[in-house]
Amino acid sequence: MDIFEESVQLHEKLKGKLEVKPKYQVKDSHDLSLVYTPGVAQVCREIAQNPEKAYDLTIKNNSVAIVSDGSAVLGLGNIGPLAALPVMEGKALLFKEYANIDAFPLCVDTQNAYEIIGLVKNIAPGFAGINLEDIAAPRCFEIEQALQDIGIPVFHDDQHGTAIVLLAALINAAKLVGKELTELKVVINGAGAAGTAIAELLLCVGHDPNVCKPVKETLLCDSKGIVSSSRMDISNNPHKMRLANITNRRNVEGTLVDAIKNADVFIGVSTGNILTAEMIKSMNDKPIILAMANPTPEIMPDEALKAGAFIIGTGRSDFPNQVNNVLAFPGVFRGALDARAKKITNGMKIAAAFALAESIENPDREHILPSALDKNVPQKIAQKVKETYEQEAKVLSL
Repeated sequence: MDIFEESVQLHEKLKGKLEVKPKYQVKDSHDLSLVYTPGVAQVCREIAQNPEKAYDLTIKNNSVAIVSDGSAVLGLGNIGPLAALPVMEGKALLFKEYANIDAFPLCVDTQNAYEIIGLVKNIAPGFAGINLEDIAAPRCFEIEQALQDIGIPVFHDDQHGTAIVLLAALINAAKLVGKELTELKVVINGAGAAGTAIAELLLCVGHDPNVCKPVKETLLCDSKGIVSSSRMDISNNPHKMRLANITNRRNVEGTLVDAIKNADVFIGVSTGNILTAEMIKSMNDKPIILAMANPTPEIMPDEALKAGAFIIGTGRSDFPNQVNNVLAFPGVFRGALDARAKKITNGMKIAAAFALAESIENPDREHILPSALDKNVPQKIAQKVKETYEQEAKVLSL
């Protein structure tokens, strides 16, 4: 029996990975009067007079909605909301296991950005945070941006969770190869949600330059080659034209083969088996390969090492250096909820990345990140995220 068959059997047995459990047992009529009518009426009045009391008197203080339209699920693509439900349940389970957050999977039967925006705004009163999940680009950018001022943090994990863990991995990998982040030429293959967020974070787009040091150069590739402003096929694509302008400052043209020559880092968030040994051999000394396509990475670790890769990471748990979002999102949300944050700022993302990098005391070539099973990591990230928000709130009046 392989892991896929075993997973199906587990899900058939459990019939869902989540359940709701009460915190208080109703044993008699007095208990019923406390948790429901008539006693609960006073709780409602208190919140009506002061909405902030909802954080003290209801589940809102520790609740996150995981919202997905099922349009970009794992490596499965647009499988729709019902088929996406097992993934969102799994995400909710990880929120609870790693950060003691009560998360609720909400798979919505629409892929209309305006409808999703309206839905999230309307359910926001019941939650302290919104985790957008597996929503395809470029729609995910529009949705997240439109929800930044609803009074609670909205975070698209496919973008920012991936970027945070990637930056942490790169911080430690760069130390091991003896290079500064600001010296690195980085090639990213994949121009979707994750690739975009990674490029922006590595180039410090919208981030405080005093705390975010940009890499020397970033080239972004999609299925047709290097994203360049001279490409006619993207002239009417605002998202890719923006990517071309923030990444490809020398307006380099060509394919992935051309982009990767003399690069220090390859980051794959695209499709399997796209990186070859010859490409790695054309890179600079001690190349760093972070091949995160799932379930098949852009190149298998043994092939990458044989071709000269100094460090190889993937998205898989059966290889060293797993780049996994579970290292980021529980701690980021735990910190945001503890701070009662109204949004997750760029500074909080940077703080999360450095806290994650520092969570492994002595990184080596096979351990540039802590284990995805290390439940101490979220608390370290949460503390830094909370501190960062509180510091920013004083200065920016958040």
